[in-house]
Amino acid sequence: MYTVNQLGKMYNLSRSTLLYYDKIGLLKPSARSEANYRLYSKNDLKRMEKIATYREAGLSLESIADILNSDDTNSTTILEQRLHSLNREISELRKQQQLVVALLGKDSLVRTAKIMNKEQWVNILRSSGMDEDDMHRWHREFERDLPEVHQDFLESLGCSPEEVSSIRKWSQ
Repeated sequence: MYTVNQLGKMYNLSRSTLLYYDKIGLLKPSARSEANYRLYSKNDLKRMEKIATYREAGLSLESIADILNSDDTNSTTILEQRLHSLNREISELRKQQQLVVALLGKDSLVRTAKIMNKEQWVNILRSSGMDEDDMHRWHREFERDLPEVHQDFLESLGCSPEEVSSIRKWSQ
């Protein structure tokens, strides 16, 4: 059995966080000591491991409780919703990143901003020996196998919505 302090140290959580988890029913201790201290079992540790993993994935405590207290179908739905939310957040952050780089207007910064624009990508493809036909074939394969990822990639290069649409059309 593990005490609140021991469990807190294992998962880098405060005592108050674990007490809150108990209060909301997310992680109830399996037993109490003679002095009425909370005691956690190995099964409680397994549940805490799941909670920690879901928290790391950015799920709310409410969503975590729903996952832990439901069937696999509901878990899949919640995780898929989180994935869609992350994809939207990443897309928005990319747009903000590109805007900040454009506002700064410094070519040297583009190299350190962890982004690549369309011109840089095309230059890489050309440097690797690809001609226009090869690039079209590359886009067709990308669109055929992973259409949503293809769109996301094009957006990440800073292509306008119209250009993304145009590339995806001729790639089909």
